[in-house]
Amino acid sequence: MDAWLSEHASGAEARRVARTFVWTTEDQTVRAYYSLTGHRIVRDELPKSVGRGSPSEVPAVLLARLALDKSLHGQGLGGVLLADALERIVVATQTVAARIAVVDALHERAAAFYEHYGFKRIPGTLRLVQKVSDVAAALKP
Repeated sequence: MDAWLSEHASGAEARRVARTFVWTTEDQTVRAYYSLTGHRIVRDELPKSVGRGSPSEVPAVLLARLALDKSLHGQGLGGVLLADALERIVVATQTVAARIAVVDALHERAAAFYEHYGFKRIPGTLRLVQKVSDVAAALKP
C-alpha cells in the first residue's frame, strides 16, 4: 500500500481518477490514507437487499484504497479511518448522486473488517457493498 501512495496517488489525482486523503503527524509523516473514486456496479451482481429498486447500472463510490500504518493497528483506528472515508462519501453524494459504497478487500481478514461495519459481500468475491443511505444513517449521532 505504501508503494501505491508514493508511486500512483499523485498521478491518479492529476488525471482526476481518484482522490486520496492522508492522515499525517505534525512532522508530516503519513500514518494512514484512503482513496475514493467514482464507480458503477451492475445491479444483478448486488445482494438483493442492496440492489432492490436500483437501475441496471448503479452509481457508486469505490473506496479504492484504505491503509493504516502497522504501528497503529489494534487501536480501533481502522474503524475511525473507515468512518472518515464513509462520511466523505455521504457528503459527496449530496452533490453527485451515488447509491452504493463499494470496496474490494485484499483478503478474508480485510473482508471481515468491512463486514463488521455493515458491508455485505457479493457472493464468491472479496467485493463488498453498502447502501450510502445505510452509511448515512449509521453515521448520524
